[in-house]
Amino acid sequence: MRKCLHVRLVLPLFCCSLAACNFAPNYQQPQLPIADRFDTTETANPAAAHLASEVDWQTFFADPQLKLLIEAALEHNRDLAASIARIEQARAFYRIQNAARLPQVNANAGATRTRAPLGSFDPEFDNTDISVQFNQYNVQAAVTSFELDFWGRVRNTSEAARRRYLATVDAQHAFRLSLIGNVASNYYAIRSGEEGIELAQHTLDSRRYALEVAKMRLDAGVTSMVDYDQAAILVTQAQTQLAELQRTTAQQRHLLEVLIGGPLSGSLPPAPPIADAAQFRELDAGLPSALLIDRPDIQQAEQQLRAANADIGAARADFFPRIALTGSFGYVSPELGDLFVPAKQAWSFGALVGMPIFDAGQRQAQLSQARARRDELVADYQRTVQNAFREVSDALVARQRYKEQIAAQEQAVQAQRQLAETAELRYENGISIYLEVVDARRNQFAAEQQLIQLRATALQNGVSLYVALGGGPDEPRNVTQSTSHAEGVHPSN
Repeated sequence: MRKCLHVRLVLPLFCCSLAACNFAPNYQQPQLPIADRFDTTETANPAAAHLASEVDWQTFFADPQLKLLIEAALEHNRDLAASIARIEQARAFYRIQNAARLPQVNANAGATRTRAPLGSFDPEFDNTDISVQFNQYNVQAAVTSFELDFWGRVRNTSEAARRRYLATVDAQHAFRLSLIGNVASNYYAIRSGEEGIELAQHTLDSRRYALEVAKMRLDAGVTSMVDYDQAAILVTQAQTQLAELQRTTAQQRHLLEVLIGGPLSGSLPPAPPIADAAQFRELDAGLPSALLIDRPDIQQAEQQLRAANADIGAARADFFPRIALTGSFGYVSPELGDLFVPAKQAWSFGALVGMPIFDAGQRQAQLSQARARRDELVADYQRTVQNAFREVSDALVARQRYKEQIAAQEQAVQAQRQLAETAELRYENGISIYLEVVDARRNQFAAEQQLIQLRATALQNGVSLYVALGGGPDEPRNVTQSTSHAEGVHPSN
């Protein structure tokens, strides 16, 4: 009867603690200081454009060599491995905090054999050598201290740990997306460097040939020493630019090896030239409100804000009494054979109430700290949303303007080539001096290099737009892939 009564008393208290009140403030999404739509004059083709959230990176990128590099980075990058380890740490901490919501039951068993002089029990035998020996066996299950969470302190502490765990997951997703973007941007920088080196080498070869012709003309007395020196200057300028491109491209390769976790063994598939317009899919920016769901860094900031709300609830609960239950049940007997019999049962239970009376303002300061932390995270959340909006807007504007710049630069390159050919004809016919040829060839080479850089920068901006929009799912989706790729491809060094 007593046992049933104890169960009837403890069980309602336990259920009440699970359904306790919660002093955490209701979460409200902060006011978003952004416009309803992106400010851009660009008109996307609805039939060709896709939302970034619908396109995984395997589908977004068309370059097979780049895909291989991204796969290697996602598998071997050390910083990404560290972020995954941080997720496991946060998940373990959440499990520790969440375990406090349930009572912890410990079991123990013991056996002792004791010898004591009989005089320690009865003064009449104080001067004798008589002693007593006895055995004691016990088995016990006990709840050392279980807090009845009437005010939601334990629950809010667990909720805060859960939200911070989810924040680490979002942080890992954000880093993963950033890693994909960094690999792609670095790859396009290398590809532009390789094409620039190829152009510089071809220019150097042609200028060396022109220098040999100038030497023969000088020896024949057809031209002056000034013309020969100017031809030599063109050679040295090409050599300098070639060395500069080789240096920067090699450094970009070293960075790429760090991003992918080491040198990539084996041969790489051929890569399309950067002039290929089908490097990746056309993206539709959608609405700014979609960034709140698609951007992992925004999701991370929101989870941190929710954790701060739970911290406020835990700090408020500290102003109220803490009620903890203790209890044990077991068997105690001097004989092992009759240990588990009803007559040898031993049990106890009790409750402990702790009431805050005076703490010199410590609890109030902890609550003020939690509120200030929440206010800080509100500002961080709004700033994260603003930065996301700005990044997308910048990438959209740049996408349209780079198209215009590339089209204008292509016309400039064509005009410089014609001007250089005209300058050489004028010089050969004695109409102009060789300095005119030097200027025309120098400007042509600079225009061609600038065109390569513009194309690479436009590709990097396309990657930045994909990242700014939050990327797509981790797993591939069935999205209709475009087959309009350029035919001309060549292997990359």
